[in-house]
Amino acid sequence: MFDTPKGTAYESVKCAINFGYRHFDGALVYFNEHEIGQAICEKIADGTVKREEIFYCGKLWNTFHPPELVRPALEKTLKTLQFDYVDLYIIELPLAFKPGDTFYPRDENGKYIYHKADLCATWEALEACKDAGLTKSIGVSNFNRRQLEMILNKPGLKHKPVSNQVECHPYFTQPKLLEYCRQNNIVIVGYSPLGTSRDASWVNLKCPPLLEDPLLVSIGKKHGKSAAQVVLRFNVQRGVVVIPKSFNQKRIKEDFEIFDFSLTEDEMKAIEGLNKNIRFVELLMWSDHPEYPFHDEY
Repeated sequence: MFDTPKGTAYESVKCAINFGYRHFDGALVYFNEHEIGQAICEKIADGTVKREEIFYCGKLWNTFHPPELVRPALEKTLKTLQFDYVDLYIIELPLAFKPGDTFYPRDENGKYIYHKADLCATWEALEACKDAGLTKSIGVSNFNRRQLEMILNKPGLKHKPVSNQVECHPYFTQPKLLEYCRQNNIVIVGYSPLGTSRDASWVNLKCPPLLEDPLLVSIGKKHGKSAAQVVLRFNVQRGVVVIPKSFNQKRIKEDFEIFDFSLTEDEMKAIEGLNKNIRFVELLMWSDHPEYPFHDEY
């Protein structure tokens, strides 16, 4: 689903560091952490950046939820990256799959094999990784309010989730989840901030392409910016961290050029008005999982 052609991530990360990017979002399951690590290590070696200036987020995949598998999974990421620590380590999805090295386990009928795991126990294993210095911070991704509350209300909680990485863009603004996370000092990190590719195998194509929206295009023209830059600026102004994905050098540069203009209050309201409450990334293939997060309103 997230595989990238060989060498693409390596070149893109080096180019992004040159343009000023410091936050990189990765995962074991993207199969490119070796390239990302190599690119970052080379840019550290040539003096462009220091390790402490880089912010790397790694993710715990669904097949490693049992507590005894959490640290080995993170250690595998660290070894692949050639890092001593990551800055943030998050539970990628609240969905546990059958443990093991097959990332998408299926039975003989092609049905996904799920696993009953305790998210609180998984969280305790992440806390232990933080205490051991393997990650500076810990967080979650694709958690709904109920699942966040399960962690926040856990007896003996040592470390709160610092962030919740979720889909967030003008067609899916997440106002209720955003407000809930604000109240609990949890940062929202918005994935697919520009919408997504049009890959029908995992993208909801009922939602029109975000960057063709006439309002976004016209606001962009007013500021001498693209619709993509307007969309990124919109989220940044409302306190959402954005992680745009691109392997195109021109677009990587363009996505970074959003700090030299501001949207007016009226423009922000108008863009908020585009919310359709439609997800691009529904993950319907796992909607029968007991912890599937998107059945709830937020």
